[in-house]
Amino acid sequence: MTTVAVIGGGAVGGLFAAAAHGCGHDTVLCVRTPFPALEVGMRTVPVRIATDPGTQQPVDWVMLATKAHDTANAAPWLGRLVGPGTVVAALQNGVDHEARIRPFAGGAGIMPALVYTAVERTGPGRIVHHSGSKVFVPEGPAGAAFAGLLAGSEIEIAQEADFLTACWRKMLANSAANPITTLTLRRIGVMREPRIRELAHGLFRETLAVGLAAGAKLTEADFDAMVERYDTLNPTSGSSMLYDRLAGRPLEYDALTGAVVRMAERHGIAAPLNRAMLALLEALDKGIAPRPFYGRGDSGRTPNSPS
Repeated sequence: MTTVAVIGGGAVGGLFAAAAHGCGHDTVLCVRTPFPALEVGMRTVPVRIATDPGTQQPVDWVMLATKAHDTANAAPWLGRLVGPGTVVAALQNGVDHEARIRPFAGGAGIMPALVYTAVERTGPGRIVHHSGSKVFVPEGPAGAAFAGLLAGSEIEIAQEADFLTACWRKMLANSAANPITTLTLRRIGVMREPRIRELAHGLFRETLAVGLAAGAKLTEADFDAMVERYDTLNPTSGSSMLYDRLAGRPLEYDALTGAVVRMAERHGIAAPLNRAMLALLEALDKGIAPRPFYGRGDSGRTPNSPS
């Protein structure tokens, strides 16, 4: 039986742990704070829950589902779970997966994965999958093996020959939705409002230019796809950064907006809108005080979102 460990008990980690278990794999979900069971929607998924890295043995696959800025905190888990032949699937945002994870992964193979899903953690061990279940991985043996690992689950794996372009295409999507929903405390429906859409278009243009300078083969079709995308998304779903703000958790702005701004500086590209977003997100993150997690805000629903 294939052994799988998922590091991170948040929304993405819970979704992938459920998928791996559903495929018949021996699956353990590695978390900091214990909870009685993993619940996805209305069903309970009987995965093993582990809180002590010292009790673990090497596995065939590690799915790293922490936020990018939390990678170093996964080091104790990786130190125990990685063995000969282990592959680490990095289910994280950003464009620098290998550099970020390599110091903690020993000699394990590292396979970046771009996750397109709207999934929300509504409480400890409880997640709601709103929409989307597509994952892009690099074309090759590791990507094919990962597709085989989750074959038959609700997760759709697509192998991408030009993974750099795929990374910047994902960054294009994240450059607007994450900061705007987080700063406005609104869900995806806010992206349909005219002035917000105009702002999103400006962020898309800047990120597109930066991605091209970084070597990505983005086109006007990618820009158009981002513009049209917000008419098709569930307006009551949110973004990962918004969910973190609502829960009082640190924001993943550095691997997203921060990465765009750093690359813009490297290539001498003006990116004033992304710079403004970065300044606001950094200031917001410094002022976030951790608070009890009740899901959609303290009252049980997100401020200004549909009930």
